[in-house]
Amino acid sequence: MRTPHVVVVMGVSGTGKSTIGPLLAARLGAPYAEGDDFHPQANIAKMSAGIPLDDEDRWPWLDAIGAWAHERTGLGGVVSSSALKRSYRDRLRAAAPGIVFVHLAGDRELIESRMAQRQGHFMPTALLDSQFATLQPLQADEAGVAVDITGTPEEITARAVAALDALDSTSPSAP
Repeated sequence: MRTPHVVVVMGVSGTGKSTIGPLLAARLGAPYAEGDDFHPQANIAKMSAGIPLDDEDRWPWLDAIGAWAHERTGLGGVVSSSALKRSYRDRLRAAAPGIVFVHLAGDRELIESRMAQRQGHFMPTALLDSQFATLQPLQADEAGVAVDITGTPEEITARAVAALDALDSTSPSAP
């Protein structure tokens, strides 16, 4: 029996992390944690005002997510986090070394149209360009998969599960 992963659903704002995360958690039989809930109020106020976060703003947020992931090590779980830079993912891995990333990836036009349709979210469309400028896709030495965000949430989730299963089957620790 394999040890359940802690999965970070990552990507720029508007890729569907808060939609796909709970669906993926349900498919994996693991709890879900909304990454936005780990932000201190000062971060939410900055983003709501259209001001991008800097690394100093992000460290406490990433540390809180990392602490949650660490507590779930060996138990499994799914958490959302933009995790845009390699250094952010490295910080999460330092807290929870077995973490696996699912990068929700899509083109800017699709993401912007989805952002324009959502209600009650603090992240304005104006910050999308800064997110794409910051994004460093997963590298070959990082445990994770990229998943295309076209289609329905159920289709995207199914692709994520299949990609994670394929990752497990190629892992040296797979049974």
